[in-house]
Amino acid sequence: MSMNQPFEPRPVLFPPVISFLLMANGLVFLLQLFAFEPLLVNFALWPLGTPEIVEQQGERVWVPQFHIWQLVSYGFLHGGLLHLFLNLFAMWMLGVQLENAWGSRLFAIYFFVCVVGAGLIQLAVASHGVLNAEIYPTIGASGGVFGILLAFGMMFPNQRLIFILLPIPIKAKYFVIAYGAFELFAGMTGTTAGVAHFAHLGGMLFGLLLIQYWRGRLPIRPRRRVFWW
Repeated sequence: MSMNQPFEPRPVLFPPVISFLLMANGLVFLLQLFAFEPLLVNFALWPLGTPEIVEQQGERVWVPQFHIWQLVSYGFLHGGLLHLFLNLFAMWMLGVQLENAWGSRLFAIYFFVCVVGAGLIQLAVASHGVLNAEIYPTIGASGGVFGILLAFGMMFPNQRLIFILLPIPIKAKYFVIAYGAFELFAGMTGTTAGVAHFAHLGGMLFGLLLIQYWRGRLPIRPRRRVFWW
Protein backbone atom coordinates (compact mmCIF):
# COMPACT_ATOMS: atom_id res chain seq x y z
CA MET A 1 0.00 0.00 0.00
CA SER A 2 1.30 3.45 -0.90
CA MET A 3 1.97 5.80 2.03
CA ASN A 4 -0.16 8.43 0.27
CA GLN A 5 -3.11 6.12 -0.26
CA PRO A 6 -6.02 6.83 2.13
CA PHE A 7 -6.77 4.07 4.61
CA GLU A 8 -10.02 2.25 3.96
CA PRO A 9 -11.21 -0.09 6.74
CA ARG A 10 -12.09 -3.63 5.70
CA PRO A 11 -15.82 -4.41 5.61
CA VAL A 12 -17.04 -6.15 8.75
CA LEU A 13 -19.62 -8.92 8.55
CA PHE A 14 -21.12 -8.07 11.95
CA PRO A 15 -20.36 -4.40 12.74
CA PRO A 16 -21.17 -3.08 16.26
CA VAL A 17 -24.63 -1.57 15.78
CA ILE A 18 -25.96 -4.43 13.66
CA SER A 19 -24.57 -6.91 16.18
CA PHE A 20 -26.26 -5.06 19.04
CA LEU A 21 -29.60 -4.93 17.22
CA LEU A 22 -29.49 -8.62 16.34
CA MET A 23 -28.64 -9.67 19.88
CA ALA A 24 -31.08 -7.26 21.55
CA ASN A 25 -33.99 -8.34 19.37
CA GLY A 26 -33.12 -11.99 19.86
CA LEU A 27 -32.90 -11.65 23.65
CA VAL A 28 -36.16 -9.74 23.87
CA PHE A 29 -37.85 -12.42 21.78
CA LEU A 30 -36.64 -15.05 24.26
CA LEU A 31 -38.13 -12.96 27.07
CA GLN A 32 -41.41 -12.84 25.16
CA LEU A 33 -41.61 -16.62 25.37
CA PHE A 34 -41.93 -16.30 29.15
CA ALA A 35 -43.52 -12.88 29.67
CA PHE A 36 -45.21 -11.81 26.45
CA GLU A 37 -48.21 -10.08 28.02
CA PRO A 38 -46.26 -7.81 30.43
CA LEU A 39 -43.87 -6.84 27.64
CA LEU A 40 -46.75 -6.14 25.25
CA VAL A 41 -48.61 -4.05 27.82
CA ASN A 42 -45.63 -1.90 28.78
CA PHE A 43 -43.40 -1.75 25.71
CA ALA A 44 -45.59 -2.14 22.60
CA LEU A 45 -46.73 1.07 20.92
CA TRP A 46 -50.26 1.83 22.14
CA PRO A 47 -52.41 4.59 20.58
CA LEU A 48 -53.27 7.90 22.17
CA GLY A 49 -56.72 8.70 23.51
CA THR A 50 -57.69 5.19 24.58
CA PRO A 51 -60.16 4.78 27.46
CA GLU A 52 -58.74 3.13 30.56
CA ILE A 53 -61.57 0.59 30.65
CA VAL A 54 -63.55 -0.98 27.79
CA GLU A 55 -66.26 -3.61 27.81
CA GLN A 56 -65.61 -6.81 25.85
CA GLN A 57 -68.05 -9.71 25.81
CA GLY A 58 -69.76 -8.41 28.91
CA GLU A 59 -66.52 -7.96 30.86
CA ARG A 60 -64.67 -4.77 31.77
CA VAL A 61 -61.11 -4.87 30.41
CA TRP A 62 -58.26 -2.50 31.28
CA VAL A 63 -56.58 -0.90 28.25
CA PRO A 64 -52.81 -0.20 28.26
CA GLN A 65 -51.84 3.44 27.74
CA PHE A 66 -49.26 5.17 25.56
CA HIS A 67 -45.89 6.07 27.09
CA ILE A 68 -43.11 7.99 25.37
CA TRP A 69 -40.54 5.17 25.58
CA GLN A 70 -42.82 2.99 23.46
CA LEU A 71 -41.66 4.95 20.38
CA VAL A 72 -38.40 3.01 20.69
CA SER A 73 -39.27 -0.11 22.67
CA TYR A 74 -41.94 -1.31 20.22
CA GLY A 75 -39.16 -1.90 17.69
CA PHE A 76 -37.67 -4.68 19.81
CA LEU A 77 -40.86 -6.77 20.11
CA HIS A 78 -42.07 -9.21 17.45
CA GLY A 79 -45.21 -11.18 16.83
CA GLY A 80 -43.57 -14.51 16.07
CA LEU A 81 -40.44 -16.28 14.88
CA LEU A 82 -41.10 -15.56 11.19
CA HIS A 83 -41.70 -11.86 11.91
CA LEU A 84 -38.42 -11.74 13.85
CA PHE A 85 -36.43 -13.66 11.23
CA LEU A 86 -37.58 -11.56 8.27
CA ASN A 87 -36.82 -8.29 10.04
CA LEU A 88 -33.43 -9.36 11.36
CA PHE A 89 -32.36 -10.97 8.10
CA ALA A 90 -33.20 -7.83 6.09
CA MET A 91 -31.59 -5.66 8.78
CA TRP A 92 -28.37 -7.65 8.57
CA MET A 93 -28.27 -8.16 4.81
CA LEU A 94 -28.75 -4.47 3.96
CA GLY A 95 -27.61 -2.77 7.14
CA VAL A 96 -24.12 -4.28 7.19
CA GLN A 97 -23.19 -2.46 3.98
CA LEU A 98 -24.61 0.82 5.25
CA GLU A 99 -22.86 0.63 8.63
CA ASN A 100 -19.56 -0.25 6.94
CA ALA A 101 -19.96 2.69 4.56
CA TRP A 102 -21.29 5.30 7.02
CA GLY A 103 -19.70 4.27 10.29
CA SER A 104 -21.49 2.98 13.36
CA ARG A 105 -22.44 6.35 14.86
CA LEU A 106 -24.29 7.67 11.81
CA PHE A 107 -25.92 4.31 11.17
CA ALA A 108 -27.20 4.10 14.76
CA ILE A 109 -28.64 7.63 14.57
CA TYR A 110 -30.27 6.85 11.23
CA PHE A 111 -31.81 3.56 12.37
CA PHE A 112 -33.35 4.96 15.55
CA VAL A 113 -34.66 8.07 13.77
CA CYS A 114 -36.43 5.71 11.35
CA VAL A 115 -37.84 3.62 14.22
CA VAL A 116 -39.13 6.69 16.07
CA GLY A 117 -40.42 8.29 12.86
CA ALA A 118 -42.26 5.12 11.91
CA GLY A 119 -43.69 5.02 15.43
CA LEU A 120 -44.96 8.59 15.17
CA ILE A 121 -46.73 7.90 11.88
CA GLN A 122 -48.22 4.67 13.22
CA LEU A 123 -49.22 6.45 16.43
CA ALA A 124 -51.25 8.94 14.41
CA VAL A 125 -52.90 6.16 12.36
CA ALA A 126 -53.66 3.94 15.35
CA SER A 127 -54.91 6.88 17.44
CA HIS A 128 -57.33 7.79 14.66
CA GLY A 129 -58.59 4.20 14.80
CA VAL A 130 -59.53 4.70 18.45
CA LEU A 131 -62.36 6.94 17.24
CA ASN A 132 -63.85 3.84 15.58
CA ALA A 133 -63.28 1.71 18.68
CA GLU A 134 -60.24 0.05 17.09
CA ILE A 135 -57.57 -0.35 19.77
CA TYR A 136 -54.45 -2.33 18.98
CA PRO A 137 -50.71 -2.23 19.75
CA THR A 138 -47.89 -2.05 17.20
CA ILE A 139 -44.70 -4.09 17.46
CA GLY A 140 -41.72 -4.87 15.24
CA ALA A 141 -38.53 -3.36 13.84
CA SER A 142 -40.00 -3.03 10.35
CA GLY A 143 -40.01 0.79 10.42
CA GLY A 144 -36.25 0.81 10.94
CA VAL A 145 -35.77 -1.95 8.38
CA PHE A 146 -37.72 -0.02 5.74
CA GLY A 147 -35.57 3.03 6.50
CA ILE A 148 -32.50 0.86 5.89
CA LEU A 149 -34.05 -0.38 2.64
CA LEU A 150 -34.56 3.18 1.43
CA ALA A 151 -31.00 4.22 2.29
CA PHE A 152 -29.61 1.11 0.62
CA GLY A 153 -31.53 1.87 -2.56
CA MET A 154 -30.21 5.44 -2.57
CA MET A 155 -26.59 4.50 -1.86
CA PHE A 156 -26.36 1.32 -3.93
CA PRO A 157 -29.07 1.93 -6.57
CA ASN A 158 -27.78 -0.58 -9.11
CA GLN A 159 -27.02 -3.44 -6.75
CA ARG A 160 -29.39 -6.30 -7.42
CA LEU A 161 -31.72 -7.67 -4.75
CA ILE A 162 -33.84 -10.81 -4.76
CA PHE A 163 -37.23 -10.77 -3.04
CA ILE A 164 -37.97 -14.04 -1.24
CA LEU A 165 -41.43 -14.43 -2.82
CA LEU A 166 -40.24 -13.38 -6.30
CA PRO A 167 -36.78 -14.89 -6.98
CA ILE A 168 -35.86 -12.48 -9.78
CA PRO A 169 -32.88 -10.08 -9.40
CA ILE A 170 -34.08 -6.47 -9.29
CA LYS A 171 -31.97 -3.32 -9.03
CA ALA A 172 -32.23 -1.85 -5.55
CA LYS A 173 -33.62 1.49 -6.76
CA TYR A 174 -36.53 -0.20 -8.54
CA PHE A 175 -37.10 -2.58 -5.64
CA VAL A 176 -37.42 0.33 -3.21
CA ILE A 177 -39.82 2.22 -5.48
CA ALA A 178 -41.99 -0.85 -6.08
CA TYR A 179 -42.06 -1.86 -2.42
CA GLY A 180 -42.86 1.69 -1.31
CA ALA A 181 -45.70 1.90 -3.85
CA PHE A 182 -47.09 -1.41 -2.64
CA GLU A 183 -46.98 -0.29 1.00
CA LEU A 184 -48.85 2.90 0.10
CA PHE A 185 -51.47 0.94 -1.85
CA ALA A 186 -51.84 -1.64 0.92
CA GLY A 187 -52.12 1.02 3.59
CA MET A 188 -54.76 3.00 1.70
CA THR A 189 -56.86 -0.04 0.78
CA GLY A 190 -56.45 -2.04 3.99
CA THR A 191 -54.79 -4.94 2.17
CA THR A 192 -53.04 -7.54 4.37
CA ALA A 193 -54.74 -6.47 7.59
CA GLY A 194 -52.61 -6.64 10.70
CA VAL A 195 -49.53 -5.20 8.96
CA ALA A 196 -48.48 -1.65 9.89
CA HIS A 197 -48.02 -0.37 6.34
CA PHE A 198 -47.97 3.29 7.38
CA ALA A 199 -45.23 2.53 9.91
CA HIS A 200 -43.17 1.09 7.04
CA LEU A 201 -43.78 4.22 5.00
CA GLY A 202 -42.98 6.37 8.04
CA GLY A 203 -39.61 4.68 8.39
CA MET A 204 -38.85 5.42 4.75
CA LEU A 205 -40.10 9.00 5.00
CA PHE A 206 -38.06 9.89 8.07
CA GLY A 207 -35.05 8.13 6.61
CA LEU A 208 -35.33 10.22 3.44
CA LEU A 209 -35.70 13.44 5.43
CA LEU A 210 -32.64 12.67 7.54
CA ILE A 211 -30.52 11.81 4.50
CA GLN A 212 -31.59 15.01 2.75
CA TYR A 213 -30.80 16.96 5.93
CA TRP A 214 -27.35 15.40 6.12
CA ARG A 215 -26.86 16.25 2.45
CA GLY A 216 -27.72 19.90 3.14
CA ARG A 217 -30.79 19.82 0.90
CA LEU A 218 -33.42 20.92 3.42
CA PRO A 219 -34.17 24.50 4.55
CA ILE A 220 -32.63 23.58 7.92
CA ARG A 221 -29.02 22.67 7.21
CA PRO A 222 -26.37 20.86 9.25
CA ARG A 223 -23.12 22.60 10.12
CA ARG A 224 -21.41 20.43 7.58
CA ARG A 225 -22.67 18.04 4.95
CA VAL A 226 -22.38 14.41 5.92
CA PHE A 227 -23.11 12.71 2.59
CA TRP A 228 -21.73 13.64 -0.81
CA TRP A 229 -23.65 11.05 -2.85
